[in-house]
Amino acid sequence: MQEVILNLLPLKGEERAAFEAAAPEAVHIYSRRSTVTPEQLARATVLLGWPRARDMQYAKSLKWFQCMFAGVDEYLPQGVTPEGAVITTSSGSNALSVAENMLSTLLALYRKLPLYRDDQRAHLWHDEGAAKTITGAVILVVGAGHLGTEFAWRCKALGAARVMGVKRTIGRPLPGFDQLHTMEELDDLLPQADVVALTLPHSPETVHLMNAERIARMKDDAVLISTGRGTVLDQDALAEAMKNGKLWGGALDVTEPEPLPADSPLWDIPNLLLTPHVAGGMRLEITRKNCIDMALANLKRYLAGQPLENQVKR
Repeated sequence: MQEVILNLLPLKGEERAAFEAAAPEAVHIYSRRSTVTPEQLARATVLLGWPRARDMQYAKSLKWFQCMFAGVDEYLPQGVTPEGAVITTSSGSNALSVAENMLSTLLALYRKLPLYRDDQRAHLWHDEGAAKTITGAVILVVGAGHLGTEFAWRCKALGAARVMGVKRTIGRPLPGFDQLHTMEELDDLLPQADVVALTLPHSPETVHLMNAERIARMKDDAVLISTGRGTVLDQDALAEAMKNGKLWGGALDVTEPEPLPADSPLWDIPNLLLTPHVAGGMRLEITRKNCIDMALANLKRYLAGQPLENQVKR
């Protein structure tokens, strides 16, 4: 059966040629998430990109779907993606982007830049007092995958005294981490950390993993960063704790739900940085290029009958 490759990736001219050279016998169809048609989806045996979940119902012939993002939660419920179709992700493609965003927000909080921005808008020339430094800090990364590793070694390069990672299972050493621990050790690690960074995906096991009890275990002057999935953090517990003076600051790039409701108490916490899920995505050219390279490499594996990278268990 001839492969029909429906490509929704943000390609440039020369990149189209690379996909066609990798699969010269296939039919190549190019479209976009916003313009793809039911007819195009119905023909596709291979789908590359980021279609709307509701459009997947038309892809009756689909054998393999390569998502251009790491998160594929919307495609996993029964009946969304055709039964038997393999799903792979672009996990790690935006790790640099997210790690730099995490580091930026941490430094901004350490130097109280959000407070100074508020002062600027109020036309106040006011010294907000003591600041903090990464030098000598203890960093705890909960979710030592691609994102966590990129963040870890950057913190280490800036002088962090100790960087600890938490994973479900511990294998080989990872760059930037002084220690790796299992989830069962999380409660004992939280009181040691000056910075707690959450980089976990959504799963039944991670929902509200960071709850009121665990926030209470953190140092009173620690910083909490959340950039994996909003469901990992109990936002009401965080708001209550920070209103009562707990934590030096917090930075959330992900919330539950998104967009964050206008009446959420999080909006009004002065030492909390909120960004609308913009740490990753296609905002950096290197992320787009990584995503294209991963899809092309996986296409070559698929055509050669080899195991695919970043396959999702359904």
